[in-house]
Amino acid sequence: MKNHKIAFLLLAATALTAEAQIHKMERRDSINHAYNLNPVVVTGSGHHQRMKNTATPVRVLSAQEMREQGITTFDGALTRMMPQVSMAPNSMGSQLRLNGLGNKYILILINGQKLSGDISNNVDLNRINMARVKRIEVLDGAASSLYGSDAIAGVINIITDQPTSALCSVGSATTVSGHGVMTEAATLDIYTKGLGSYTSFTHDRADSYRNNDLEYKKGSDTETQPSISPLFTGYRSNIFAQKFTYSPTQHLALNASLDYSYKTTDRPDTQADITGGTDYEMRYKGLRWNVGTIYKFDARNSLQIDYSIDRFRYGKEYDVASDAFPVGTYVQSKKQRNIERQVKAILGIIPQGTTIVGNDWQLDKLVATSGNINQESYILAYYAQHEQRFDVGSGTLLATLGARYNYHKTFGNHFTPKASVMYSLGHVNLRATYSAGFRAPGLDELYYHYFSVNRGKPQISFGNQGLKPEKSNYLSLNAEYRTDALAVSVTGYMNRINDMVVKQNIDVDSPTRQMLMKEFPEMTQEQADKMVSYARYQNSDKGDVKGIQLNLSANILRGFNLTANYAYTYARTKTGEEWTVLERSIRHAATIAANYHHTWRRYSLNVNLNGRLQSKTYYTGSYEDAPGYGIWNLNTTHCFDITKWAYLEPSLGINNIFNHVDRRIDSSTRKYALYSPGRMLVVGLKMKIKK
Repeated sequence: MKNHKIAFLLLAATALTAEAQIHKMERRDSINHAYNLNPVVVTGSGHHQRMKNTATPVRVLSAQEMREQGITTFDGALTRMMPQVSMAPNSMGSQLRLNGLGNKYILILINGQKLSGDISNNVDLNRINMARVKRIEVLDGAASSLYGSDAIAGVINIITDQPTSALCSVGSATTVSGHGVMTEAATLDIYTKGLGSYTSFTHDRADSYRNNDLEYKKGSDTETQPSISPLFTGYRSNIFAQKFTYSPTQHLALNASLDYSYKTTDRPDTQADITGGTDYEMRYKGLRWNVGTIYKFDARNSLQIDYSIDRFRYGKEYDVASDAFPVGTYVQSKKQRNIERQVKAILGIIPQGTTIVGNDWQLDKLVATSGNINQESYILAYYAQHEQRFDVGSGTLLATLGARYNYHKTFGNHFTPKASVMYSLGHVNLRATYSAGFRAPGLDELYYHYFSVNRGKPQISFGNQGLKPEKSNYLSLNAEYRTDALAVSVTGYMNRINDMVVKQNIDVDSPTRQMLMKEFPEMTQEQADKMVSYARYQNSDKGDVKGIQLNLSANILRGFNLTANYAYTYARTKTGEEWTVLERSIRHAATIAANYHHTWRRYSLNVNLNGRLQSKTYYTGSYEDAPGYGIWNLNTTHCFDITKWAYLEPSLGINNIFNHVDRRIDSSTRKYALYSPGRMLVVGLKMKIKK
């Protein structure tokens, strides 16, 4: 495919030019001149260490790279910078996929604490406060030994910023582009004598749009009709966050934080003369708070305790009068609560070794009006990991062994081990990792009893209390060459999952139709007659994901940086004796970014060209595959250091330079991979004052 050839040629070209060394440059607060190719990470090993020293490969997306690419959203950061990630936005939350596996297999953390609040197994990514993101760490593959259930595909850990360099700083950032897209963020940071206060407010908005005004009529592949049903669902989102930190001594640090999020969709209203409108908007609310402490006995021994409560709810808010509800009525669909307590000790008992032991307790509660659920479940876990470094000739060997014991209220005892080894010789690292994964079925998958009518079509889903937990085995091999100027790595992996929980469609015959009417008395005979199938959660036989990843980052010349990433993913699932491609998987994808920076006295220019190229997206059943595409974006930032305590940074860019748009006519058998509305001008302004 043409996109694949372009990706491979660019990767090869950058590899040939990446041997040049970068000159040392002066760092300014306003912008870094070169990428840090060896940052501190925490997700892979459970404790802070340099990336080159961790036995498990971790991908880092820095705030600097995101700012230079003009990225203001969490999904934009992942899809623009990581080819193994894909996103499909809709009114029920973004359908995030990592290495072919969906949202429910991806554990999303904020500073190591689980982010709850899923919408149909899709975590509400609008709850993530990008104004505070310092870096995003992505760990591929099963990580259940450290992080527990849900970490079968990998872990995404969002690390937030807590500046301590200024007594007081005030900042704001605004970005505006087409189709009503706007992001506004304001921050206030105060730090004095060990006491820190960090306040932020973020407003996000975007309008609904579609790229073709027509849709095929139901049951027809030739007749069309106008429609206002959006390809992309607009929204309005607000996040308020407050965090306090206090360090009375160099050994003790205390923290407390609160995050409140509110979001509503903004879809076209129902109209009598055209299809695609809705009577209601979806409304989401989240409230999350956390308290924690770290006590450092010395440089190698510490104890960390965290306690958090995360509440999330969503439902329908009617803005069009209907037969059932007047305008302003709110009907709750789901209410969720997650309580988590973590105790972790990081110990340097053995020379050149680090031991981690911990205890984790989680309680999940779900009340789903639409699914007739009022259930709760808990997991109690204990884990231990030891990392030991050995001198072997002129190199070093780092070996890690870990294990986690889980007791689940419904599924009993489970044990997930991990083993990894890394051999380092000069600038070369060779790694091998094995880890087991475990995922307990969600409360909705166990207990759902769901009936609704969508555009006149009845939908029914049943949970299954006979489900078994999903288990996985992950193996990866990695080779890496890393200096201050160049980092090149190749990773091969396979991830095998047993007893995958999937929704299976079951055909409806006359006796089944009568059974369904007894289960759901509110269903009319007319609606029952339209039933062709209903869904029930089942354990599929297995899933199988294999892949190769190539990553390159280079500080090539003074002021010129380049990153290129390629992912090959072969993902499939087996039910009975039949193997099928995994839904929404992508075989080939690449991301590329070239960045140029130069400073003249008090003015700094940054120019960034970035692109994503991917092959077709696979869909199962009667759905046709979505075609591949290539999207290129250009962003420029212009930083003016007005004084030593203030700077101004306007930005100007173009998203989707070549105006690549999927304009296929919407139909019942068609889904999409490219959701861009086309070429858009992007304008931004960032200001900061500090003392």
